[in-house]
Amino acid sequence: MPVLRVEHSVVDFDVWKKLFDDDPVDRKGSGVQRYRVGRSVHDPAFVTIDLEFATTEEAEGLLEKLHILWAGPGKAAMRDPRAQIVETVEDVTL
Repeated sequence: MPVLRVEHSVVDFDVWKKLFDDDPVDRKGSGVQRYRVGRSVHDPAFVTIDLEFATTEEAEGLLEKLHILWAGPGKAAMRDPRAQIVETVEDVTL
């Protein structure tokens, strides 16, 4: 299962979360099946997002949309965004 893993700092978590919840990249329409948002316990301004897809092509399509968002309206809410597509090779529940 491909996962688009996104990391960045936010200027204001509540402002960023509103932007995220408004879903300017249409996660569901872009093929996201599930996502998780994380926040660093030592730096609450650092956010991670894992977006799960059925195909790598869907993940690549959303990554293109994110690059446009980061260069435009997202620029005011995020600092140093980066992302990569990873393939889940093992998922174990203990």
